[in-house]
Amino acid sequence: MIVAEVVGRTLAALGVDMVFGVVGGGNFRVTSALVNGGARFIAARHEGGAATMADAYARVSGKVGVVSVHQGPGLTNVLTGLTEAAKSGTPLVVLAGEATDPRSGRHIDQDALAAAVGAVPMRVEDAGSAAGTAAEAYATATRDRRVVLLNLPLEVQHADAPPAAGEPPALPVRDAAPLARVWPDSGAEALAWMLMRSGKPVFVAGRGARHARRELEELADLVGALLATSTAAKGLFRGSPWDLDVSGAFSSPLTARLIRGADIMVAWGCSLNPWTTRHGALIGPGTEVVQVDLDPESIATHRRVSLGLAGDISDVAAAVAGALRPAGSHPSNPVLRGYRTRALADRIAAERAWRSVPYEDESGDGRIDPRTLTIALDDLLPGERIVATDSGNFMGYPVMFLDVPDEGGFCFTQGFESIGLGLATAVGAALARPDRLPVAAIGDGGALMGIAELETVVRLGLPMVIVVYDDETYGAEAHRLPGHRLETVTSPPADLASIARGYGCAAVTVTALRDLDAVATWLNGPRDRPLLVHAKITRDHHPWWLEGSPERPRPA
Repeated sequence: MIVAEVVGRTLAALGVDMVFGVVGGGNFRVTSALVNGGARFIAARHEGGAATMADAYARVSGKVGVVSVHQGPGLTNVLTGLTEAAKSGTPLVVLAGEATDPRSGRHIDQDALAAAVGAVPMRVEDAGSAAGTAAEAYATATRDRRVVLLNLPLEVQHADAPPAAGEPPALPVRDAAPLARVWPDSGAEALAWMLMRSGKPVFVAGRGARHARRELEELADLVGALLATSTAAKGLFRGSPWDLDVSGAFSSPLTARLIRGADIMVAWGCSLNPWTTRHGALIGPGTEVVQVDLDPESIATHRRVSLGLAGDISDVAAAVAGALRPAGSHPSNPVLRGYRTRALADRIAAERAWRSVPYEDESGDGRIDPRTLTIALDDLLPGERIVATDSGNFMGYPVMFLDVPDEGGFCFTQGFESIGLGLATAVGAALARPDRLPVAAIGDGGALMGIAELETVVRLGLPMVIVVYDDETYGAEAHRLPGHRLETVTSPPADLASIARGYGCAAVTVTALRDLDAVATWLNGPRDRPLLVHAKITRDHHPWWLEGSPERPRPA
């Protein structure tokens, strides 16, 4: 056995069940060893797509994502996806061959490259430590929610390994420093006191709280809090009468007013970045802000807080609830208190969703209003879906008008705000949840950036609906640059439906509601190939979700 095989077999033995990548001479043996160990290899058409697929797979499955790439250009090709994962705290291991000879055309400083984008560089130095280093990379990704670049120098990975090197070490390789259930020790009591005297509490749960719905709802019932999420945790409280949906840029008018009216906002596993607070406009002048996060370094990164608590979200919420209940008592049936009234519950049911907000349909002249399009798709597509979006001017429409059944129904790779990741995101999410209909919502710019992965969708036989919102422009820039020469951000029409058919997809061009009959036909059929919906959308509408104000402009 050689070192590359030891690394691959170690990772497979530790639980890696899927690896994404593009194979070259520098990563062929480690990839083969992973497959021989039981992992499934997903071949992407571009390393950047592979990295994003692995990122989305990790987000949705809760497992560590793994990417395997060639040395040099194989690694540079993954950088955007790697950066997105690093900024989002995705546990990810990147296996990369490494040319250590400076005379090699593929030699680069791979450690510096990783560190520059927030990843942790590690290296297999010799045969004797190969298994331990591979397991340490896996443990670091899991424990610290980090992206780890595991460099595999060519001369080392092809060296013979001693027989004992094939035995995988037990995890954890080293124990993480014990993290207090709640830090500081008095934090739970302090937050309990703040909530007890609050009249209008709001909880905002982020990606770090996706595992803690039960504990957060029990605490919210005790104090009468309304429930909202960051976009990354969309769907977490679906089914609750107090669910406000998304806080921030994509909030409906009612949601924005209620959040801004809170006297205390508690952010659970949520960074409170400008997207979630509308650049602070959703935080009222008298609102106290509390932030709870597993990572103490994340607290108060984006704004000052009245109280910061470090600890697992479930543990902290349970500790605060325990401080509010008499010793030995159990959760009781929720009662109306705090922000909650029967009248407000009725308003939330009637007005929370964006589709309840009146608007003037601007469809016509061969183009369909994206709001009208998305509402119709929401009605057509089955409820058991997983929606993945790209970045761009269009993205508010799928976020705001496509509902999801729970927090596992939405995958949002927006930490780096890069265009072109949407289709690959949908592939990774689809592989993590094969029981749901995958829906990719992308713009025309992002579609053409990532179109190589359309072949991957077809080859894998994914029954995916790919909706392209085509306004033939980079719309955000066009709306932000009035009076400037716009030919730099516009493009001629492209027949995306024909391109998709060339890849092996079913396809339909949509310019009016009647064209969506083809979507219904596909849904009622065998779904034996993906469907691309080329939607020619109206392009004069300014994206109101990019505004800082919680109230204007209204979509009407």
